[in-house]
Amino acid sequence: MFKKSLLLFIALTLISCHATKSPIVTTKKAASKNTTYSSRNKKNNTAKPKSRNEVIESTSRTVVTNDIVSNYVLQYKDVAMGNMKTYGIPASIILAQGILESGAGRGDLAVSANNHFGIKCHADWKGDSVRHDDDSSQECFRKYNKVAESYKDHALFLTGKGRYASLFTLDKDDYKAWAKGLRKAGYATDPRYPDKLISYIERYNLGQYDAMVLGTRYIPIENQNTRVVNIESGSEGFYEVQKGDTLYSISKKYNVLVEDLKRKNNLSNNTLSIGQMLKVN
Repeated sequence: MFKKSLLLFIALTLISCHATKSPIVTTKKAASKNTTYSSRNKKNNTAKPKSRNEVIESTSRTVVTNDIVSNYVLQYKDVAMGNMKTYGIPASIILAQGILESGAGRGDLAVSANNHFGIKCHADWKGDSVRHDDDSSQECFRKYNKVAESYKDHALFLTGKGRYASLFTLDKDDYKAWAKGLRKAGYATDPRYPDKLISYIERYNLGQYDAMVLGTRYIPIENQNTRVVNIESGSEGFYEVQKGDTLYSISKKYNVLVEDLKRKNNLSNNTLSIGQMLKVN
């Protein structure tokens, strides 16, 4: 009887020990795993840089971040370079127009009609169309089945219209001349259209895609010769105007309004000369 009682006691003790060990080990593993996951997420969230918002205004008003614009460039750079090879339009100009006219792919026409260049119907258009307010109410704009069709039609539009013929006499890497030429030929009514295109090309280094097609060496904008100097008589920063500079490009570089630049420097118009010293601070 005593032996049976002893054996029963030992058996109950072993069962009790086994039952308490298992949950403790499982709980610790789960807690360790959850702690590691939370720390990793916290680290990723704090390390991710913030994107800056900007407003793109063309055929519609679109708020985008610089990440959205960069992703747009990555998505369509190959199409732009292909069109440069085929049609002779600088890839930088194609991408800059795409960014501006489509709101980096987020504008109304881009979303509803895959129209990334704001091209209106005109008399020779036989395809689908949509109505959209622009210079006038409910104007007719071209509609495409795919974005690629919009890029191709943009190239055909420029090469097929006589008023743009002078553009194709310009150097393929002279994006500033192309930007100004587009405005002069009537592509857009906005007087600041060239400055907007130039700003996108320089901020996002779109000229590198022209260089890839042309087989030339590209120097990033931030590494090109620009100088900010301090005048000995004062502490205000001055900028020496370089070839190709505009008030708009300088204003974006130093985060100051064009009107403020003109006021600081007593400028009555937007004309600049190489070597001119401008107050920028």
